[in-house]
Amino acid sequence: MPLSPEVLTAKGDVVARLGDFDISLTPDEEPWFTIDGIESPRQIGSDGSGGAFVLLPSQNVLYVSSEGRAGIIAESFEALVQLVVARPYWLDILKFSAGGDLLEMRRAADTLEATLDDEDEVNEAREDIRKALDLPEVDDPVGALYEAVAASDAIVRATDGSPFTTLFNRFSIDNHPMLRNAAA
Repeated sequence: MPLSPEVLTAKGDVVARLGDFDISLTPDEEPWFTIDGIESPRQIGSDGSGGAFVLLPSQNVLYVSSEGRAGIIAESFEALVQLVVARPYWLDILKFSAGGDLLEMRRAADTLEATLDDEDEVNEAREDIRKALDLPEVDDPVGALYEAVAASDAIVRATDGSPFTTLFNRFSIDNHPMLRNAAA
């Protein structure tokens, strides 16, 4: 059976471990964005920075940041959980994507993985979640993230009607002194 928000929320221990990756399966109560062509978006969760995860009718997962960026990040809810477990800093990978350059995203992922604060704790949480959900590891989570965002066609708007921009940001790890030094 495919992993769904309902199946996952029934597993309180896994939900708690996802909290280690800054993911909450509690959606915002008040809608603060609209999606063209979707009457009532199904928000399935949020993150600590105020972003929202939305399960689209296509079963793709859309991420809407509180900073006016949005895009599809996973082909399914299960793929979202796999992404978060494999690369909990997925949003930073997009931030340091140099405008959507896959090689730069891979470079950022490697550097971010090397600079994890609590590597043992992160690895333990990864293993606990994978085991509890019988989740396989993803071969190329960065490639899957790139493909999803690059193909994203959802148009998200703020309540004033202004459209959100892509999740690909213009920065690279070379713009961040700590990451630049870690990559060297």
